[in-house]
Amino acid sequence: MSDISETVMDAEIDLRGVMCPYNYVKTKVKLEAMAVGQILSVILDDGEPIRNVPRSVSEDGHTILKQEKIADHFRVLIKKKNGS
Repeated sequence: MSDISETVMDAEIDLRGVMCPYNYVKTKVKLEAMAVGQILSVILDDGEPIRNVPRSVSEDGHTILKQEKIADHFRVLIKKKNGS
C-alpha cells in the first residue's frame, strides 16, 4: 500500500479532542455526505477514538485504507463503500 502522503483525499475532518461516540457520529455523517469511492481522512486521538472509530466504520462496510500515527494522534483514511 502506498504512503498516506501519496493518497488523494477528498475530505478531511480533525476530531482531536472529540470524545466517543461523537467522533464516530461525526465521521459517519461526513461519510454519508460523500460520494461512493471517495476517501475521507480522519484525525483521531490515541486510546478509545483510534480503537473504536476504525472498527465501527469497518462494521458499516467502509474500507480502512491506512492508519498512521502522527505525533500524539492518528490519521485514518477511509474509502466510502458502495450503496450508502
